[in-house]
Amino acid sequence: MKHYHDPIAEIGEQTKDDSEALFEMANLFSKHTGLPFVVWISYGGGVRHDVRVKASHGPKALPSEMVSVAIRPNIRVVEGKMTGSDLALLTQWIELNRDVLVRYWDGDIDTKDAIDALQRVNVE
Repeated sequence: MKHYHDPIAEIGEQTKDDSEALFEMANLFSKHTGLPFVVWISYGGGVRHDVRVKASHGPKALPSEMVSVAIRPNIRVVEGKMTGSDLALLTQWIELNRDVLVRYWDGDIDTKDAIDALQRVNVE
């Protein structure tokens, strides 16, 4: 029996590989966020999950080295590991910038507008 393979039906099920998705993210250094790590933001672009940001120790991180953090309905690590103190700092920054992050994720503002609107946290 011959099975019919329908590539058109599978188009909606495909996901981008990590290296391609990385190019679609904007990385924000400590001088812009006030955080002791790099934060990566992106637009949703048809992914199956809700708004997320990523964090890494530096700007040249591999996708497997990043921590993925969901921001709705509550802020939580969904992939990777992050210390409680780093998550508390990131949570403070997300709460300060939640509206901008959601609007960027939804495609309502572009990267320049998002970066201009994001606020730094004062970490001491």
